Amino acid sequence: MITDIGPTEWGETVGVGPWRGPWPDDPRYDPELLRDGDRRNVVDAYRYWRRDAIVADLDTRRHPLHVAIENFGHDHNIGTVVRTANAFAVAEVHIVGRRRWNRRGAMVTDRYQHLRHHDDIAQLLEHAAAGNLTVVAVDNSPGAMPLETTPLPRDCLLLFGQEGPGLTAQARKGATMTVSIAQFGSTRSINAGVAAGIAMHTWIRQHADLAGAW
Repeated sequence: MITDIGPTEWGETVGVGPWRGPWPDDPRYDPELLRDGDRRNVVDAYRYWRRDAIVADLDTRRHPLHVAIENFGHDHNIGTVVRTANAFAVAEVHIVGRRRWNRRGAMVTDRYQHLRHHDDIAQLLEHAAAGNLTVVAVDNSPGAMPLETTPLPRDCLLLFGQEGPGLTAQARKGATMTVSIAQFGSTRSINAGVAAGIAMHTWIRQHADLAGAW
């Protein structure tokens, strides 16, 4: 049964109605969606596709970029991070700490995005080392290099702290490098979900083949 059909966060209906004409002879298409219409929050290229078919196709296009966020205080930004990671075809989102998180902000993109849980930072760092991923902390701590002018590794894991306290000391110590986002106003820090989007897009600008964008 298709369960991720519904309105956008603004309330209006999106998507397409029932398929008109002969149905396509392609196993990627979902008979239920062809019959009833596809109101999911997916790009047009994936209209009427089965969810597993979409994930399989995304797996052929994902970038060697990983994103991790600490979740020691039920951070409400995790959903935003997952949604943005899906938009940029991130290989995997890692959640460190508490397993439960508020999925509302993900707008069901978590069903198409690979997620991995780690009990603590040590477990995350061990996983990154096994995958030859360079851990890059994003934090406005002293000594951080400016994200705007710093080359990011291609095989990279961007690590973010939770809203408020930022990265834990163990996370900062375990990172290979730390970058910060330039700020010019009065606030001490940028929202964690926004910071993650900025950092992911910086990686995209440096390494992605833009010809493959939708």
